[in-house]
Amino acid sequence: MQFRLTDPAFRHVWRAACAEDAVLAAWAGPWDVCFAIRSDVNEINFSFVSGRCTIGDGTPAFTLAAPGAVWEKFLQPIPPRHHHALFALRMRVPEFSVGGDELAFAQSVHLARRVLEIGKFLTHGGSMPAPISSHPPLGADPAPDPHGAYMPVRVGEADYKIYHETAGIGRDILCLHTAGADGRQFHRLMADENITRDHRLIAFDLPWHGKSPPPAGAIPGSWRLNTDLYVALIMGFIREKKLQKPIVLGASMSGEICLELAYRYPEDFTAIIACEASEKIDGRKIAWAAHPQINQAYFIPEWIRGLCAPQSPAECVDDIFWGYAQGGQNTFVGDIEFYSADWDARERVGRIDTNRCPLFMLTGAYDYSCTSEHSAATAAKIPGVNFQIMPDIGHFPFAENPKLFATYLRPILDRFV
Repeated sequence: MQFRLTDPAFRHVWRAACAEDAVLAAWAGPWDVCFAIRSDVNEINFSFVSGRCTIGDGTPAFTLAAPGAVWEKFLQPIPPRHHHALFALRMRVPEFSVGGDELAFAQSVHLARRVLEIGKFLTHGGSMPAPISSHPPLGADPAPDPHGAYMPVRVGEADYKIYHETAGIGRDILCLHTAGADGRQFHRLMADENITRDHRLIAFDLPWHGKSPPPAGAIPGSWRLNTDLYVALIMGFIREKKLQKPIVLGASMSGEICLELAYRYPEDFTAIIACEASEKIDGRKIAWAAHPQINQAYFIPEWIRGLCAPQSPAECVDDIFWGYAQGGQNTFVGDIEFYSADWDARERVGRIDTNRCPLFMLTGAYDYSCTSEHSAATAAKIPGVNFQIMPDIGHFPFAENPKLFATYLRPILDRFV
């Protein structure tokens, strides 16, 4: 199945559908842009005038190009890994390219993503209006009931006011959010009675994230995370909260720091669960994440969205998207300084002693940032680690598909009730 770009009727229907789409209409504004989608030698232009998609042609500022075979994979109801989203294609599929004005692409990637969603919907025989999300609906969704509070944590010369939430009873699980996010990522796990009946989940927002403010007198936008600061904040929170050997759970950058905790403080934890973790990740620093001509509330969530698996429920993906759209000035960028720059444990992970603290590594197959190959290579260096690939999950396992993730998490927790 391919985009029928040589068919004038399909081209007209696709453009007309974009002109009528409620999502694209909601993003309209005082700007113009034109971009093209190319399959082999055939292409179609989408021209936006005053923020609205028009029927006519224009001169494309950038072109999304791939062979028909690549678009065929993209158009599958459940695309194979790395073919499910624009940034996944760009990072992991060499045959895919973005040509032309990079700034225009970064400014308009949310439009391109939605246009492609509509094209895929039409290709599969859908009739307008197109659904708001291409992800499946969640269905029954029990409401979380966490209890929130603030707690002072001092690290070095800085006093931090740390917001945290708890839910459940029993053995403590310290839940660490991903880069640029906050503890809301754990709300659906906190609503899972199969987890909370014998475990207490505790999730705190790092300083500058969520409800945890910057320290007094901090320069706006100056947040920069590094390994030592990250460890100090976690251990400081554990000390002030008086947690006794909790299980720690993290993913992405917090999966990385889980490996560091396993190396530095194995006696302080009952078990460590590091999701989407690797000894070193390159390629996640990007100029557009802090560019003055880029609307970060559009760009950063788009950069993040493609890290979710196509099977993940729409409501969960939308929550992740919304959380990243609310990020503080340079907060995400400051976290990426740790995730894809400061963090380098290639000389340390092999010295993690899993006899002193059990270590579990779980990685989603649809994660195009920390791929399952990245995690497997790291796990191979750590004697005694338990490593597992999660086939239908992406980069945010506990947030993007918590019900499915719980099927991997619960067997681990059952060992430590």
